[in-house]
Amino acid sequence: MKRRVLIFSLLIICLTVSKAYPFWIWSPKSGKWVNPKTAVKPDPKDQFVYANDLFEGENYKEAKREFKKLLTHYPRSLEAAESQYYLGLIEEKVDNPYQAYLEFQKVIDKYPFSERIQEIIEREYNIAEAFMSGEKRKVLGVTLPVENPAIEILYKVIENSYYGPLAPKAQYKLGLVLKGLMRYYEAEESFNKVISNYPKSEWVEPAKYQIALARAAVSRGPDYDQGATQEAQEKFATFIEEHPDAVLSNKAEDNITELKEKEAESNYNTARFYEKQNKSEAARIYYGDVIGNHPNSPWAAKALERLHIMEKAK
Repeated sequence: MKRRVLIFSLLIICLTVSKAYPFWIWSPKSGKWVNPKTAVKPDPKDQFVYANDLFEGENYKEAKREFKKLLTHYPRSLEAAESQYYLGLIEEKVDNPYQAYLEFQKVIDKYPFSERIQEIIEREYNIAEAFMSGEKRKVLGVTLPVENPAIEILYKVIENSYYGPLAPKAQYKLGLVLKGLMRYYEAEESFNKVISNYPKSEWVEPAKYQIALARAAVSRGPDYDQGATQEAQEKFATFIEEHPDAVLSNKAEDNITELKEKEAESNYNTARFYEKQNKSEAARIYYGDVIGNHPNSPWAAKALERLHIMEKAK
């Protein structure tokens, strides 16, 4: 009788446990109740194969969980680095490029001897280019109004592979991003690093041209900077002299013409200011500069006209 009561009690307990914990199952091997969601395979190789099968089946949510289990239970295994790499692939698959970059970077930071390093650097560079093309940074699916993440990623690409094949290109592209954000002095610094750190790179020539463009952009700002305009002209002129056959040299000449036009306009406006202030001598100097240094500019004709008016007014 007592034995029947004991068996009945055990059955009640089992039924209660199974209802209370529907995700738990009995493991004869361990002699314990285990939860499949937290259980891990007996060795890292089996765990990786299981996670990879889920990945190949495009079950990315479950695969992500299984790769993370491997990292938690077997952090020093050979499969750990590969699991971390696959976490980056998963984020790429689900269209979360910034998180993919973060996961890939962990491979470089934690497993620097991984055979995937060069491939990861290339993937990071491609992610940066996606952000340069307009990709928005998202966290949990929400687009954040932040500055272009390409800056952060390109810095890492350069750091990860300072003398690698992608470094000079990444350095140049970093300058382009900064210039696009109107951070002209930082852009110049980045382009100068292309020239100084990678003097034999194919990106040296366009970097020199971009430096001149950055200088020109500063001169076109709301506060006209004549010094910046002259510097930009000098840099364009130097570029043409050093690369006379380059396709960009024609564009450089167009930029010089535009900058000279801007300089002529500025000097003309300065002369008009002095004229209105009844400072005739200063006005004549600036009008004369426009006529002498920019004779083909339409501002030269206007300056000459103002000088005639000033002479008649004497």
